Amino acid sequence: MKTSALIFSIVVSQAAGFKFMANMKIAPPTDAAAIEVMKERFGDKKLAVITGTSSGLGRKAALALLRTGEYHVIGAVRDLDKMEVVAEIDEFSPENFTPMYCELNSFDSVKEFCRNVESYKSGKHIDRLICNAGVYQPTLDYAKWSVDGHEQTMQINYLSHLLMVSELLEDMSNAPDPRVVMVGSVTGNDNTVGGGGVYPIADLKDLDGFQAGFNNPIAMADGYGFDGAKAYKDSKLCLMMMSNVLHAKYHKLSGVSFSSIYPGCIAESPLFREKRKWFRKYFPIFMKFITGGFVSEQEAGQRLFQVAHDPRCSKSGG
Repeated sequence: MKTSALIFSIVVSQAAGFKFMANMKIAPPTDAAAIEVMKERFGDKKLAVITGTSSGLGRKAALALLRTGEYHVIGAVRDLDKMEVVAEIDEFSPENFTPMYCELNSFDSVKEFCRNVESYKSGKHIDRLICNAGVYQPTLDYAKWSVDGHEQTMQINYLSHLLMVSELLEDMSNAPDPRVVMVGSVTGNDNTVGGGGVYPIADLKDLDGFQAGFNNPIAMADGYGFDGAKAYKDSKLCLMMMSNVLHAKYHKLSGVSFSSIYPGCIAESPLFREKRKWFRKYFPIFMKFITGGFVSEQEAGQRLFQVAHDPRCSKSGG
C-alpha cells in the first residue's frame, strides 16, 4: 500500500489532482430547461462512460450494457468514423449511445472530453466509469512519447485514466450506485503464470522513474531502460493498485465503488496487433488447446459488463 500511495501522490500532482475534497456533494440542477433536456435525453436510464468502445473488449461491453435497455453509454474513442461504422454493424441504439472524441495520448484531450461529458449530461450524474482502452506495443525497441512527453503506453493505459477519474469522481459521488471499473491484466500479477512466469515481469521497484518526473527521456516507472512489454505490464499493475488506493481513500467518503477486473486472455483481440504475424496466428490455438485459457471477446465483454452491472459486483475494493 505504501507503493500505491506513492504512485497516487506523484501522479495526482502531475494530472491536476482530486480538488473536490472540500465539497463532495453537488447540488442538483435547478434550471428548468436543463432538467427537461436531462429527462428527455436519459429518462430513467443510468449513464455509463466507457473508454475504447470502437473495438475489442470495450465494444462488447458497451453492447451488453445497451442491450439491457437500462443504460445510456458515452463511448470515449479517438476515431469517430470507425466508431460510427461499428455502431451501425453492431446495431448500437442511436438514442442510447453517444460517441465522443478522446485521445488518451493527451491530457488536454482528456480534460476536454470530461468537459464535453459535463455539458452533454445536463445535470445527470454518471453511474459507471469503465477504464478500458489500452495499447500494447511489445515489439518496440524504443519509447514513443505522448503529447505531454510521457511514455505512451503508461499515459494511455494509466495516467490518462487516472486523470479522467479525478475529473469525474465528484459528479459520480452523487449517483445512487456509482462504480469505477478498471481493466487490469493477469500480466500485472507476479504470482500467476502469465504474470510471473513470462518475462519481463511487472515491477515498479522504487518508482525512481515517477519520482524523476517520468518525462522524456525517462520512459519507465522504475527508471530503468525502456521495454515495451514491461511498459504494458507495469501500466496494468498501476491500474490495479490504483483501484485499491482509490477504494481505501475515497470509497467511504464518496460512496463510489472501485474495482478492477481481468476478463481473461482475449487471444484474438486487436490488442495484439503489434505482435508478429506468426504470434497472432498461433497464440489463440495455444490458448485454446494447450492452456485452456482462451476467452472470446464476447465472453470477456460479458464479464466486464457483469462487474459494471450486476448487484453482486457492487462491493468496493474487489
